Amino acid sequence: MKIHLRKRVGKISADKEKKGKKQMSSLYLSYSLKPGDKIRYEWLNLHIYETPKTNIEKDHNKETMILAESIRAKRIMDFQTTNHGFISSTKSKMSFLDYFKSIVDRKYNESLGNHGNWLTTYRHLQTFFNGNDYSLEQIDENILEQFKEYLFKNIKKKGKGKLHQNSTLSYFNKLRAALREAYLKKFIKENPAMRVKGIKELESQRQFVTLEEIIQLFKTPCENELLKKAFLFSALTGLRWSDVKQLSWNHFHYTEKEGWSIQYTQQKTKAAEVMPVSEQAIKILGERNTKANLDETIFKNLQYNSWMNKQLQNWVNAAGINKKITFHCARHSFATLQLSLDTDIYTVSKLLGHKNLKTTQIYAKVLDKKKIEAVARIPDFCF
Repeated sequence: MKIHLRKRVGKISADKEKKGKKQMSSLYLSYSLKPGDKIRYEWLNLHIYETPKTNIEKDHNKETMILAESIRAKRIMDFQTTNHGFISSTKSKMSFLDYFKSIVDRKYNESLGNHGNWLTTYRHLQTFFNGNDYSLEQIDENILEQFKEYLFKNIKKKGKGKLHQNSTLSYFNKLRAALREAYLKKFIKENPAMRVKGIKELESQRQFVTLEEIIQLFKTPCENELLKKAFLFSALTGLRWSDVKQLSWNHFHYTEKEGWSIQYTQQKTKAAEVMPVSEQAIKILGERNTKANLDETIFKNLQYNSWMNKQLQNWVNAAGINKKITFHCARHSFATLQLSLDTDIYTVSKLLGHKNLKTTQIYAKVLDKKKIEAVARIPDFCF
């Protein structure tokens, strides 16, 4: 990789030129990681006089160019050390919070839901560090253990009680993931998280609605009809909120042989999926607005917030269902519904877009038909 030091001459108006305004050039680096790659730029926030006249201006230019060349040399050294298996001494000394925030910002473009979790972890780290600015190489197992203890003891959820253990697990795993990435990119010599015991995940009761309750919800009016339509569609397809939200009619395809399907990219995993869809789910969506563009999202006016959750719960209560339901429960409902209809767990896993079968097995524990059938076989001996 070649790194070039270049300059860009700044424009100056005629009026300012008359008043003695000096024309300056901005210095920047241009490079590409490998031949054929897109050229990248790094502005150095350094400026030189385009036509120096005084000794002061000439000395300024000379010192600035020396500084710019030293930055260029450091960038070359960073590339050579990481490319040949060595650790970058410059990057290992960067602020850990700055490094973590760069990951948080990147997650914003990948998944808003996941970004929120990373952002919350970043805020916890800020509070935990309490103004101390640790570098990447200073993060060790002792700091990791202290942060784990901090999450368990010092954090309160909305001012009431402690964080759920699975929440602490999620935040701690974000820190571990950041360190693993830094290690793989050769920013640090070793990954201290490998020597720290993780937090055990607690099995949580996954709430869902049954087929009978889905039918009851279909019959019950909701103050937000778009929310009703989205929830029922999710319950009949297993799509996450993020995937339902991005759906447009362009994602739907129909053939006489195979019926309806959705071709989309999962917002969470970025995996391309082809999902068969039942006629019932299509009917839930209703007639397509022929005046709207095919690429216009179907649920574009639906927002995920506390008010939407309240509307959802009011609708569930009005249907006579005594359960605490969130939008994600629709996905749980689809999984348990398929298992109750004797769909094999491998197929259910594929329908949900799970990468790991173990993730789907959680639903099998929620609805274990074998246990139910075993208990039902006990004869009636009461007189």
